[in-house]
Amino acid sequence: MHGRKFLAHAPPARDQLAPAARHPGRLRPAEKSAGHAARTRQRILAAFLPIAAVLYVSCEALDPKGTDQIVTNMATGLKLLAIASRHPAQLYAAGTLSLLALGAVAVSYAAIALLVTGRGWVIATIGALLGGIGAFCGAITNVLVGVNLAAAATAHTSPDAAARFLVTAFNSGAGQLFTYFYAASEYAAPVLMGFALWRSRRVPLWLAALFTVGFEVAETQSARGPVVIAFMLPWGIAMALLAARIWQAAGQPAASRSPQPAAVPVSAI
Repeated sequence: MHGRKFLAHAPPARDQLAPAARHPGRLRPAEKSAGHAARTRQRILAAFLPIAAVLYVSCEALDPKGTDQIVTNMATGLKLLAIASRHPAQLYAAGTLSLLALGAVAVSYAAIALLVTGRGWVIATIGALLGGIGAFCGAITNVLVGVNLAAAATAHTSPDAAARFLVTAFNSGAGQLFTYFYAASEYAAPVLMGFALWRSRRVPLWLAALFTVGFEVAETQSARGPVVIAFMLPWGIAMALLAARIWQAAGQPAASRSPQPAAVPVSAI
């Protein structure tokens, strides 16, 4: 008798559940909006990978031959000024593309790190930070290499004065700091990110290797004209394939949802 009385006064178990608990597969409007925003942002980040590859390859192919050197003495400065005076517009264009490319590379590191959510996520985070800061330092270094060189070559001043300006800028404490950090990070960051991609098992081993090796080869290219495209193409392919995987991952449902309150069974006693 006591059992029947308890059941009679107990509300139905279904009424005790929240709407989201009664329909586990249905998301609240706020959750749908947040999920749509996250997917949109992830796909925007994915688009930066092929953009970075195109900009990077274009600036290296467009850069006048022999102008990607660090000016540490007057002889080198006078030599580069002679080349730059014949191709000022080309040098300005290549310098502008290099700044845009390095900005896109910094964003691309953050986008690639989104793929690594399990094993290797700490390494991917470090690689993204190192790559982003290194790209920023590289942009400043490329101002010294490209934009300043073009400006000095077109300035109405003597070659000696222009060369002395370039040497002073490169040998300054700030110039050396940015140059050294860029030189170290541009080779370390791809290795860390490639290792993180391999540990995460989110991409095939060959794709992680193609990204790492291709990026290292691309960064060693000097200003030799359009021939550098052939050496940088493998890295561009890797960036396009990674972008496709980031885009696909954005459309997948979340791996885990917030736990819903479990229904409390009604006692029959």
